[in-house]
Amino acid sequence: MHVFHKRQGQMYLDIPYFYTVSIRDFLHLLTDDQLKLIIIGSLQYLAKNEIVEVYGYVIMPNHVHFIWKFLKQNGKESPSASFNKFTAHQFRTYLLKNSPDLLSKFITSQIDRVFQFWQRDPLAIALTSEDNLVQKLEYIHRNPIQEKWHLAKWPEEYRWSSASFYLIEKDEFQFLKHYKS
Repeated sequence: MHVFHKRQGQMYLDIPYFYTVSIRDFLHLLTDDQLKLIIIGSLQYLAKNEIVEVYGYVIMPNHVHFIWKFLKQNGKESPSASFNKFTAHQFRTYLLKNSPDLLSKFITSQIDRVFQFWQRDPLAIALTSEDNLVQKLEYIHRNPIQEKWHLAKWPEEYRWSSASFYLIEKDEFQFLKHYKS
């Protein structure tokens, strides 16, 4: 389906990945729609600037899943580092103004930062065939309807996922690319 090209940290350019990153300590930070919109904004920027192609996503209360392909560096940063850095900065700004008590749960003693929102070591699985990609895409779309979460009755009803893009051709946020195109 795709070939390996340039090395990008732990991930290669030009190959799709199933990527999962969780909120630190699995706290349910992402229940606030404004914080979800920060994630959407970052994906829109990265896609518009042809840094990534996003084939699928879901934003859950304490983690996100993407199927994306890195196209190039964002300056000196990998796309995933840019995503983490931008969203963390925006989360901090938003919580400082709107929920300082919640912000305090993300204070860290790390030398290089005051707050840490994302857990270290995200999961990145190379998708080497279309079957692998479709399997992960279906997993992503079923995530919100699992009994554990029960965020929607049907995958396409959950606003914060690519399910409606694939199932009813609705593209609210305008950054997705169909995996077959």
